[in-house]
Amino acid sequence: MLQAQDIRKSYGRGAARFDALKGVSLTVHAGESVAIVGKSGSGKSTLMHLLALLDSPDEGVLLVEGSNAADLKPKEINRLRNEDFGFVFQQFFLTPNASVLDNVVLPLKIAGVPPRERRERGMAALAQLELADKAKSKAVNLSGGQKQRVVIARALVGSPKVIFADEPTGNLDTVTGGLVEDILFDLNKRGITLVIVTHDVELAARCDRQIFLRDGLEEHRPTITTGSAS
Repeated sequence: MLQAQDIRKSYGRGAARFDALKGVSLTVHAGESVAIVGKSGSGKSTLMHLLALLDSPDEGVLLVEGSNAADLKPKEINRLRNEDFGFVFQQFFLTPNASVLDNVVLPLKIAGVPPRERRERGMAALAQLELADKAKSKAVNLSGGQKQRVVIARALVGSPKVIFADEPTGNLDTVTGGLVEDILFDLNKRGITLVIVTHDVELAARCDRQIFLRDGLEEHRPTITTGSAS
C-alpha cells in the first residue's frame, strides 16, 4: 500500500535547520494497522504527513501502491488525498458554526459530488458513528468525543483505503478515548488500513506493528503487545 525508502525531511536553513527525518524506511501493507510511536520532536507527525502526501520528502522514495509519489501529477495527488485517504486529527479541524452534516460532507463537496448524493453518503457515515441525530447540530455544540466521531465520519465518507490518525485520542478522556480507539480498530477489521501517530504506548500496542522513531531515525525495539502495555 505505502512504502518509504530512506526518506529525509528538513525544515529551515543554516543554523535554524532542523532535520525532522534522517533516513527512514518502512512498508505499510493493505489492511494492517501500524503505529508510528515517538516523543514530541521525534519526526512521527512529519512521517505521517509524507506518507499521506500532505508534504514531500527532500530525499528518498515514497511509493503509493507501487507508484512513485514524485511522478504523480497534482490532480492525482488530490484525488488520492480526497478519495483513498481519510484523516483524523487531534485538533478536529471542524467548522464550528457549520452543521455536523456539512462538516462531514466537505470532502465530497470538494470532489464535486452532487448535493443529494453528498447528503446520502454523509448521513450513512454519521449513522455508522451513531451520530445521525446530530446531523443538523452545529459542531461547536458537541462534546470532544462527539467531535472526534464526526471527524471519523468525515474520514469515512469518501470510502477510503487508508485512515491516517494523528494522536486521535490526545484531547479525550480515558473512557471516551477508548471508545474512539474501538471505532478505529473496528474499521480496520473491515479492511481499512490504519496508520496511527501516537505517544500512547497502550494505543500503539493495539496495532499490528509499531514503528519507533527517535530524533528522526527508526529505533529498533521489541513489538509491544497489549499484555506488556498493561
